[in-house]
Amino acid sequence: MSDPRKQEPSLGGLVVATALPYYESASAPAGLGVDYDRYAEHCRWLVDSGCHGVGPNGSLGEYSSLTDDERRRVARTAVEAVGDRGVVVVGVHGVGSHQARHWAELAAEDGADGVLCLPPTMYRANRGEILAHFEAVASVGLPVMVYNNPIDTKVDLTPDLLAEIARIDNVVAVKEFSGDVRRVLEIRERAPGLDVISGADDVALESLLMGATGWFAGFPNVFPAESARLYDLALAGKLEEARALYEPLAAAFRWDSRTEFVQAIKLGMEQVGRYGGPCRPPRGPLVPRLREQVEADMARAIASLTGRAG
Repeated sequence: MSDPRKQEPSLGGLVVATALPYYESASAPAGLGVDYDRYAEHCRWLVDSGCHGVGPNGSLGEYSSLTDDERRRVARTAVEAVGDRGVVVVGVHGVGSHQARHWAELAAEDGADGVLCLPPTMYRANRGEILAHFEAVASVGLPVMVYNNPIDTKVDLTPDLLAEIARIDNVVAVKEFSGDVRRVLEIRERAPGLDVISGADDVALESLLMGATGWFAGFPNVFPAESARLYDLALAGKLEEARALYEPLAAAFRWDSRTEFVQAIKLGMEQVGRYGGPCRPPRGPLVPRLREQVEADMARAIASLTGRAG
């Protein structure tokens, strides 16, 4: 009997870009080995807490610091951990289309529900190169969520460009990380068949209220149940309740759009009793000033949620 998830190309809902735990190992890159058992438990916890799926091998998952073997095993671990209880959208980012397509082919072999793909990384591609890149990835056959992150890639998938990309078979969604909420409506107008997914936590509510159909998120690694509640309230149009939940979290959520977002989210996980742990280079520990800011922003969020629970 076929898996019913495979019949639905939508990659919407609340999908968590998963943080990756390490353990100290002298033989591993940078002295840190991937803790696959702990990662599997984390994926299960997120889905059990109400999230709709997980996204391994994104920027938050430090994909660019992994060996090829580690990167594939991380994706397989997520697929096995989640099973049929949620979607797994694997990051297949690569410098060129041949690398990205290779990772998409492996994701398909390993049972992923879809892939998340940046434009070519480390190269400011032109319009034709961008289209060719996504055509190559989409030719594998999995549903594709293209990822607009002009901050890191220096390539902006503008609404008019997304209208062209959306014509590619198997491209079903865009993770929008420009921070410009005005784009949600324009993308929907220019590419009505393309799902718009909020890519930044600190504009998640605004994006959902303007018609985004999903949230590809970072801080639900810390607050999964509360984030799922926020997502449901936004889609139901319950603005007053959604704002009451969202506003005390916003200061913490802003770290999702900052350079130290991985370290901040891992520290946030530690503050709620989860394991966050260190990052591999080039990411280092937070300097004291930034650590204090994260702790203060997280403390406000935790106090708010504790008060609501009480």
